[in-house]
Amino acid sequence: MSQSVLTEYLDFSIDLAKQAGAMIKEGVDKRMAGSGSIMAKYSNPSDMVTETDQAVEAFVKEKISAAYPSHKFIGEETFAAGEKPSFTDEPTWIVDPIDGTTNFIHGYPFVAISIGLTINKVPVVGVIYNPLLNELYSAADGQGAFLNQTTKLPLFDTNAIAPLKDLSECLVMTEMGSDRSSAVISRKIDAIHNLVASKEDPGVRSVIQNAVGTQVHSIRSTGSAALNLCCVAKGVADIFWEIGCWEWDVCAAVVILREAGGIVLDGLVPGDKEVNIFCRRYLGIRPTGDRESQLNIARKFWSVVPNDIDAPRDAVPGGYEP
Repeated sequence: MSQSVLTEYLDFSIDLAKQAGAMIKEGVDKRMAGSGSIMAKYSNPSDMVTETDQAVEAFVKEKISAAYPSHKFIGEETFAAGEKPSFTDEPTWIVDPIDGTTNFIHGYPFVAISIGLTINKVPVVGVIYNPLLNELYSAADGQGAFLNQTTKLPLFDTNAIAPLKDLSECLVMTEMGSDRSSAVISRKIDAIHNLVASKEDPGVRSVIQNAVGTQVHSIRSTGSAALNLCCVAKGVADIFWEIGCWEWDVCAAVVILREAGGIVLDGLVPGDKEVNIFCRRYLGIRPTGDRESQLNIARKFWSVVPNDIDAPRDAVPGGYEP
C-alpha cells in the first residue's frame, strides 16, 4: 500500500471523524436538555446504546460506502443489530460511533468517534476524535501519530525519559467493562488489588498467585478504551489493560499507539506479537524508545494478573478462532 493512498484514507477519516464529532456534540447538548432515547443492549443495564450511536454509525457507514463502495465495514451498532463480522484482506473499516456511551449519557467529557482501517488484516489507519475536548488523534502506517494533526506523539522525548523498569513506576489505565458477572468482575478487582497493593508491607498479600503487590502509582479510567489507549500513546499513562472490549474499541487506537512507538499485546496470553484485534484482551505499553523494556513490563504485568478472566466471542471468519 503506497503512502499516498494511506494519506488519502487518513485525510478522509479525519474529515469524517470531524463531521461525526459534530453530531456527537449536538447529541450531548440534546441529552443535557433532557431529550434522546437510551436503550440497554441485550437487557444489560451496563451496556447502553443511544439514538445518537445509531445515527452516527449510519452516517459514517453511508459516507464510507459512497467513497469506497468495494470496502468492507464492521461497526458496533451493526454488530449489535445482528450482522456478524467477516474479516478479509480487503480494506475493512472498523468503527465505534461513540466510544464512551455511558459518558455520553452523563455528559462526562470522554467521548469519541473511533475510525480504524485494516488492509490485509493489519490496522493501518486510525482516527479518534473527542469533540467535547476537541482532541483529535490520528495515525497511518509509517507516518507517525499526532494530536490535532500538528503535535507528534508521544508528548515527550523518549530519549530523555528513562525506559520503564518496574510496575511500581507505572500509571495504569483500565475499565470495569460491561460484564458485571461475579466470575468476571471479581477477577478484575483481584487484578487491581494486586497492582495497587503495597510492596513493602509483608502483611499485604496478593489475592493472585500469593505474591506481594506491585504498588503501581495508581489506576485511571476515562470510560473509553480508545481514549485510554490514546493516553498511553501520549505518554501520560504507562499501561492500558482491558479484558472484554471489542475490535471497534481498539482498532484505530492500535495504529495510534503503534505509530507513537508503543505496543499492544494480548492482555492475558504472554507473547511478543502484536495483538489480534478480535481477541477482546488487550495490553498496551507506552512509547519508551526500547522495545525490550516494553516487553519486560508486559511480562511483569502478565505475572500478576489472573489469566482466567472470561471474554467470550463467536469465531470471526478470517479473523479469530476462540
